[in-house]
Amino acid sequence: MKAIALFSGGLDSTLAMKLIIDQGIEVLAVNINTGFGSTKDRLEHMQSMCNQVGAELKIIDIESEFLQDVLFDPKHGYGKNFNPCIDCHAKMFAVAKRIMEAEGASFLISGEVMGQRPMSQNKDALQTVLNESNCEGLLLRPLSAKALVPTIAEIEGWVDREKLEGITGRSRDRQLELVKEIGLENFESPGGGCLLTDENFAKKMFDFIKYDTFEVKDIPIMKFGRHLRLPDGAKLVVGRNQEENKHLQNINNEKYYHLKAIDLPAPHSLLSKSATQADKELAAKIILTYCKTKDGVSYKVSYKEDEIEATPFISRDEIKPYTVM
Repeated sequence: MKAIALFSGGLDSTLAMKLIIDQGIEVLAVNINTGFGSTKDRLEHMQSMCNQVGAELKIIDIESEFLQDVLFDPKHGYGKNFNPCIDCHAKMFAVAKRIMEAEGASFLISGEVMGQRPMSQNKDALQTVLNESNCEGLLLRPLSAKALVPTIAEIEGWVDREKLEGITGRSRDRQLELVKEIGLENFESPGGGCLLTDENFAKKMFDFIKYDTFEVKDIPIMKFGRHLRLPDGAKLVVGRNQEENKHLQNINNEKYYHLKAIDLPAPHSLLSKSATQADKELAAKIILTYCKTKDGVSYKVSYKEDEIEATPFISRDEIKPYTVM
């Protein structure tokens, strides 16, 4: 007997797998990458969680499919920000069902807890996800199983329902009890792992689609730096620290120039190649304003094979009218 788990790397999905593995069932932990997960590399953490409970890890990339089918026209709308949670979950379960069939597995599991998230994990939302993904009866939610209708795995006796949980609501007391029983180490504190639920990230997304068509190659740009929209419509992204500078340097997107100050330590920056001359000159002033410069002195900023000479603003407050986030 084999099950496919929707695995986020978080505590709930890890515990859900453990409850099924303890019943002698092989579990393949499938982490589905939409492109909008954490800005940090979580592979090592996810592998550690799987190793601790005895599951195999597999990562599936659905960035293109997610953009095409879900992100910009969600049937069930957005949450508080740019997060189409119900449609996203349904897409993930539909993908997991395809993997289940390909792997010869018998059912699906997830770490969802009824009532933990008022909008996306209430009883109606959980049922809607099943309907939209054609997973009715196939998806077992081990942490809330006793509070939900029995699934095929329980009815057929593949899984002992009495050994599952009936957790509901936002309290995590029972999960922490299970952590102690299992001896699970280095698990993540609960929190939103999806950037689309973040208010500041949502502002950047709404700004982007107002001026441009969003593509998979644009996802990395959205994850790092200060984002600014210049008067003639160009996008400017300015690194905020060494780590962000490193990420921005590695971005290869033909829509953007890579900008840097000459003979001056400066944040790595990206500027739309469609920028007008006025926007290019303004971008140079903004970049220099984030450098250690001398008042009234001109400096040069290079983009591609050209250079722009500019002086920084006297105050960063002058940049605020162009700042998205």
